[in-house]
Amino acid sequence: MRLQVKYMLVMLLCFALLPAWALSLDAAKDQGLVGEQASGYLGIVATPGSRQVRDLVESVNLRRRDEYERIAARNGVPLEQVEQLAGKRAIERSQSGHWVRLPNGRWQQVP
Repeated sequence: MRLQVKYMLVMLLCFALLPAWALSLDAAKDQGLVGEQASGYLGIVATPGSRQVRDLVESVNLRRRDEYERIAARNGVPLEQVEQLAGKRAIERSQSGHWVRLPNGRWQQVP
């Protein structure tokens, strides 16, 4: 994968955690309500989630998708490739105690 795509994904992860959402997103992760998925998007760990959790996940995922689409178009790669790389990196960078959804569909708490 080209270095430019990797660089843009790092920037995307920073963008996805904007200060306006940082407390809410961090709090939701700390409480085990949401987690990162191999798809590159947030997921709700225990369904059904509250309206506030669903709204947070939807907002973050919409912004992520917009950025993934821009990265894919800019680099001439399929959207799915960008999503998968972003998901892999988000899972790898998840903090201890947070939840991640593996490609097999199972949620796992990061040790």
